[in-house]
Amino acid sequence: MPELTSEQKQQVLFMQLVLTFQQAAWQQMGKIPNPMDNKIERNLEQARHSIDILDMLKTRTKGNLNNEENSFFDHMLRELKLNYIDELDNDKQAAAGSDKSDATENATPGTPAA
Repeated sequence: MPELTSEQKQQVLFMQLVLTFQQAAWQQMGKIPNPMDNKIERNLEQARHSIDILDMLKTRTKGNLNNEENSFFDHMLRELKLNYIDELDNDKQAAAGSDKSDATENATPGTPAA
């Protein structure tokens, strides 16, 4: 296997860093299990933080990425953000459904629920 140049090593390390935060965001959204215990965990606040870090890296490296890296970064961030928004919408729908069932359970017999 040929020896990597300093530039190639930096490129590999940078992509590993990006992929680490990508995987963290997927885990934090509950999309993939935690590799340590194989459990699904969900923390949307932490997912938002991981996505924000990736957004910051994209901004701070602007002009320093090649076309392939730039395209990968754009696609990855778009996918994460769309999934994050989907998870927020799921929470809102679950909360709305919970509110309706609470109103039905707390309604006085013989009166319509709100």
